[in-house]
Amino acid sequence: MKVTYHGHSVLEIQTGEHSVWIDPFINGNGQCKISVEDVKADVILLTHGHNDHVGDTVEIAKKNNSLVVAPFELANYIASKGVETHPMHIGGSRKFSWGKVKFTQAFHGSSYEEEDGTVVYTGMPAGILFSSDNKTLYHAGDTALFSDMKMIGELEKPDAAFLPIGDNFTMGPEDALIAAEWIGAHITVPIHYNTFPPIEQDPESSFVSKLGSKGKVMQSGESLNI
Repeated sequence: MKVTYHGHSVLEIQTGEHSVWIDPFINGNGQCKISVEDVKADVILLTHGHNDHVGDTVEIAKKNNSLVVAPFELANYIASKGVETHPMHIGGSRKFSWGKVKFTQAFHGSSYEEEDGTVVYTGMPAGILFSSDNKTLYHAGDTALFSDMKMIGELEKPDAAFLPIGDNFTMGPEDALIAAEWIGAHITVPIHYNTFPPIEQDPESSFVSKLGSKGKVMQSGESLNI
């Protein structure tokens, strides 16, 4: 499983012949070095409905005929835009030809703001466990620290964890360090930082350096083989 980070919370996962994206926020993401036209996505997985996570999902999905997998209310909203979706929810899992998806809880919010200012409720926020090639990746989404992360570590045994460290809206580095310990992944990567002034962090000194060999700062466009 090859994972490429594109800044903020955007992951591109290559597994076999399939390209799976998580939270493809491209336009407006100052950390992202690619354009929407560059994205080739068979599948898009969404953690929640905030604009900086739904991002360019609808445009990408229509261009690529992508399947969007998301929590129920968010999937229904995306489907209303003319996109093929598969709705799921927290605690549920499903095996697809391109991998297994399981949604975990996340402590955050979930709504989408339309261009005219209308705010649409998009259900519960979630984290994602994605498994393929006998490997499991945990994308925590936007979340606070919660004690069931211990259970995720014990039961799911993720090979890699992608945890928000930006603080203000999500866990900060201190809480993310606790989360990393509980989850116990072979490698933990910080996400959701430095995109906007309220979430500015030094990921190396505040987080990764304290994880030792089990932590890695990924630059935008950098890939990791799990």
